[in-house]
Amino acid sequence: MAVPMKTTNGNRKLILDVDTGIDDALALAYLASFNNIEILGVIGTYGNVAADTAVYNTAYVLERLGFRNVPVLRGSTRPSWAASFIPDAGCAQFHGTDGLGGFGPAVGSPAVACVSDSGESDIQSTTNTVYVSDSGESDTRVRRGLISVGGYDVHDPHANPAADSFSLSFTTCDGAAHSPALPEGVRFIVDMVRKYGSDVTVVATGPLTDVDAALTAAPEIASKLRLVMMGGTLTQEGNCWDTTAETNIIQDPEAADRVFHSGADVTMVGLDVTHQCLLGSDATMRWRQAASQSHDPRTDARTFLADIVDFSIAANIQADARLFSTGMPLHDPLAAAVAADPSLVECFDLPMKVETETGDFHGTRGRTIGDPAGLIDPSAPRVHVALTVDHDRFITDFTWRIAQLAGD
Repeated sequence: MAVPMKTTNGNRKLILDVDTGIDDALALAYLASFNNIEILGVIGTYGNVAADTAVYNTAYVLERLGFRNVPVLRGSTRPSWAASFIPDAGCAQFHGTDGLGGFGPAVGSPAVACVSDSGESDIQSTTNTVYVSDSGESDTRVRRGLISVGGYDVHDPHANPAADSFSLSFTTCDGAAHSPALPEGVRFIVDMVRKYGSDVTVVATGPLTDVDAALTAAPEIASKLRLVMMGGTLTQEGNCWDTTAETNIIQDPEAADRVFHSGADVTMVGLDVTHQCLLGSDATMRWRQAASQSHDPRTDARTFLADIVDFSIAANIQADARLFSTGMPLHDPLAAAVAADPSLVECFDLPMKVETETGDFHGTRGRTIGDPAGLIDPSAPRVHVALTVDHDRFITDFTWRIAQLAGD
């Protein structure tokens, strides 16, 4: 696996593309603990929550961490195959309807951040309307009129809108009036890769729609793009309805397949390794103890992080006590950690594909699997697929770093 490069000032430059739920928030907190990592910007996209809520949650988490100067940008609002997106009940079960276990900035009401083309945020909340906006891209691949519910077409029997989302009115906004030609987060990826090349690493912990859109808009950046993604699975079951696909991939299989075949330097941190990294209540007890020594434990970031982790631990045990009896899987934090320290995982380089259809001679939509065409073509792009992880070292370091975060 390629090693992230240090830049001339000694810092590693990262761009995060997140759908900020609980583990995305933990990934942000983990990276905030490093003094040799520079976060150029964080892009909020759809996935665990709607894109506007992801932007709002991201800004809130960074505020709690004291990282007020990190730019937060708006990414794609929907997958490449659909005209709009609704969060699903599965994500709400694990992240809460607000994405942060009920401990977010606007408890009980979906948050919307209206982000201008200049990148300035006009943060507001709403209790009865979510604007699901066609982002304005001239993308002929979009099947107009289709609505994605957590990766499933709204008419699919597996489509299960989150309760709060289902009761909301969804309005399609005029893309030309409300969005630039490309989401600002996508343009940010293009601009930063053009500027820094492989000195910057994109860490994607949600769907790969933004990365795919950046590669589509600027194909020449593929040879310079270094991506660490959380998503997929190769050696074990998935975590979607068919137990084959993984959640981030099922949101936009077409985008993920294009990224796999783009020639970019891609490291896949999937369920193969994240399910080995379980965080238990002993960690949150340690964080609460550390927070108790601060000026005001109630406003201490470690108290907030302990609250959302305890929510996730309970949700994971309820969902599958067999797998998660000892804690919540650190999906997104592990991807962030691999971007900072690739030695945490060992990878197998393999030409990969994502199934985009279900049926005879197609497999199952969303499945990440070796590409047989690539296996007979030595020049086909290879993906670094993480298959083993030094989980004890990672969990120990993660727990310690969060405990050391500044209190207020």
